[in-house]
Amino acid sequence: MTTITPAELATKVGEKIGTSEWILVDQEMINKFADATGDHQFIHVNEEMAKMTPFGGTIAHGFLTLSLFPVMSAKSDSPRIEGVKMGVNYGGNKTRFLAPVRSGKRVRGHFKLLELVEKRPGQWQQTLEFTVEIEGEDKPALQAEWISQFFV
Repeated sequence: MTTITPAELATKVGEKIGTSEWILVDQEMINKFADATGDHQFIHVNEEMAKMTPFGGTIAHGFLTLSLFPVMSAKSDSPRIEGVKMGVNYGGNKTRFLAPVRSGKRVRGHFKLLELVEKRPGQWQQTLEFTVEIEGEDKPALQAEWISQFFV
């Protein structure tokens, strides 16, 4: 795992900075997410009814796919910032759910650094383009501009 300073990361604005490992999105994960969020729409949890939809089976919640950002980031080859004491999510500029993730598919994240700004000494704000690839499919599941801050 590569470690770099915030100043070194700033030289990578506009570049792809990492790709995650593949993560299996199975029915158990989808069901747990449905329980956690209270979203039990049949296209997510009822395999028999979902077979009758254009999806041909159950699909992951869009927010489940988005919520994989932290684990994908942690399981990526993105450089780690030296001396980080804490990181926090700040929000998003844009999120688009482009294709469904069918139960049993694997996904992985791609990260592109769009912006890095030092807000105050030791407080950095980064904007990443986060794209979730679905294994074996041409269209990504989602693309988002995600903003986070880290403190060194």
